[in-house]
Amino acid sequence: MTLTRADDAEAAFRSGFSCAQSVCLAFADDYGIDRETALKLSCALGGGMGHTDNLCGAMTGALLVIGMKYGRTHLDDLAAKEKTYEVTKEFITEFQRRNHSLRCTDLVGYNLSNPRELGLAREKGALKAKCPLLVRSAAEILEEIL
Repeated sequence: MTLTRADDAEAAFRSGFSCAQSVCLAFADDYGIDRETALKLSCALGGGMGHTDNLCGAMTGALLVIGMKYGRTHLDDLAAKEKTYEVTKEFITEFQRRNHSLRCTDLVGYNLSNPRELGLAREKGALKAKCPLLVRSAAEILEEIL
């Protein structure tokens, strides 16, 4: 059985990495990014961007992957910039269509910036139940559009 990037991302999440790290890590090797760098670059984005009630880490980790593939490295490469923005828009549109929101709080049902709600989310198993599905969703969308 061949594992997909979505399988890799979900396995990374279930092993203990954040949602953003898991998506980023699943694709990093494809774009010449070593494991340690991928994990460090994406670390702050997990949990709704560091438990600040913001965008889903699986989604922001996916945006890093889009940048790895299409991102501009020279100021005059406007085509790369436009391609990156085009694929980003496509990803965000599809992620929102499939998951009905881009915000971590909406997706997991708890505001992780609130220590009490974060504790409840952990206690009730909301993160273990919902986040693997979001990680898989983000990775599947990337597999389809990259």
